[in-house]
Amino acid sequence: QVQLVESGGGLVQPGGSLRLSCAASGMPFSIYAMNWYRQAPGKRRELVAGINSSGTTNYVDFVKGRFTISRDNTKNTVYLQMNSLKPDDTAVYYCNAIWLTFDYWGQGTQVTVSS
Repeated sequence: QVQLVESGGGLVQPGGSLRLSCAASGMPFSIYAMNWYRQAPGKRRELVAGINSSGTTNYVDFVKGRFTISRDNTKNTVYLQMNSLKPDDTAVYYCNAIWLTFDYWGQGTQVTVSS
């Protein structure tokens, strides 16, 4: 059974940092492309960053220079380092694993940026 478990969310002040983790199990992690999405209240879920099996990364414009995605295949874990956080970054952040027709999601972790 495939499981993706996110952690690391919480409340942080504007300008602060958080590091999200997503631990995968029940799947050959290294072959999967891994993505972070987010969904703010009343908004559609949107892609934030992705990293493929070769380690190539991509980011949406609004997080470039602030967020960094990485993966550790020895730990079956993908990370999202988030710096210079803004109130607009407040959302539930979801981990996604995709390979061919296989597409899995975690349960999400809440990130709230507020003073």
